[in-house]
Amino acid sequence: MPRVLLLLPTTTYRTPDFLEAARSLGLEVTVASERASALEGVNPEGLLTLDPREPAACARRVADFARRFPIAAAVGVDEETVVAASAISAALGLPANPPGAAVAAWHKATLRRRLSAAGVPTPAHLVFSREEDAARVARRVRYPCVLKPTFLAGSRGVIRADNPKSFVVAWERIGRLLEDPQVARKAGKLAREILVEDFVAGPEFALEGLLREGALTVLALFDKPDPLDGPFFEETIYVTPSRMPEAEQRRIREVVAAGARALGLVEGPVHAEVRLGASGPSLIELAARSIGGLCARALRFGTGMSLEELILRSALRLPIETLERERPAAGVMMIPIPKAGVLEAVAGVDSARGVAGIVDVTISSHLGSRLVPLPEGSRYLGFLFSRAATPEDAEAALREAHALLEFEIRE
Repeated sequence: MPRVLLLLPTTTYRTPDFLEAARSLGLEVTVASERASALEGVNPEGLLTLDPREPAACARRVADFARRFPIAAAVGVDEETVVAASAISAALGLPANPPGAAVAAWHKATLRRRLSAAGVPTPAHLVFSREEDAARVARRVRYPCVLKPTFLAGSRGVIRADNPKSFVVAWERIGRLLEDPQVARKAGKLAREILVEDFVAGPEFALEGLLREGALTVLALFDKPDPLDGPFFEETIYVTPSRMPEAEQRRIREVVAAGARALGLVEGPVHAEVRLGASGPSLIELAARSIGGLCARALRFGTGMSLEELILRSALRLPIETLERERPAAGVMMIPIPKAGVLEAVAGVDSARGVAGIVDVTISSHLGSRLVPLPEGSRYLGFLFSRAATPEDAEAALREAHALLEFEIRE
């Protein structure tokens, strides 16, 4: 069977689901992570240490590895690994996004610049060094605006400002986040950048898609029924299919497809965030990866194929019977962290599981772990999943189940 290289950071939620998808396909698997495993010496074909911050070095090492253990596909499962996976694929001659396109999707300032140059609707923006004087910068921008790092995902470090005073507060808060050693190590000199862009008022949507030779297939369009107006942008509920009129859905699809062309993305999964503003859809994010966290578990295709299996089949050019999502409406709720502290207890899980329409409740934060809410944090308390006859019912089940959960957090 073909061998797939899975780039799985130690912090990712996605490891079990991608490994299960590979197992179900009978694939040979090599797992690459940034931390060396004590078992690597006794399982040299199954484990590999790679630092995704060094894509060129990753490509050289994997090219050498592939001489002994040929690789048919290299898959980066999240934001931290897609650029390295693209560089590896290019070195091996495998179908994938060009490395420059992967970088453009990952680096938010390049994303904005490429989209704007191609005429794709996207917020107007400026990029500053965080060493600049915040008060002076605050006089150069228009309000409301959104400040964010140029390389973090999941709304981390994203803050709205409505006036110069709140701008300075947001600037200083992001600066402290970028000084965190773990954050700074992610991107080196890019940790000195702050992106400032216009705030686009209006409902937000998430589009999950798959590219094959430049053609975009929409796998799901999610409504985000909770308003995302700031000052922070913590995502909670996703529900599909979208309840927007078909004409608006078509405009969203067209903007995402145009964005992919502008960046040069041609292969693999894409996850887009789109705001429907007064003048139409505006592309906020276009990532060369699939949906984050455990949210992919809300999606099933054909007669039960997972999103991870679909991604692996596409990368390996294996047959895919259908790209159509299963008919029932589906929803996922990323359970937000209400305050910082240590998680002491969780109650109400069984009651939440008993809500009609709820198919799973996963508490991913362990007792005793320290919780950090957005905008500094990067994790959720857990995930709720629903299936129902209508999107309205799927959303209602998530809200009812969440109301039954209780979290004891010691400050």
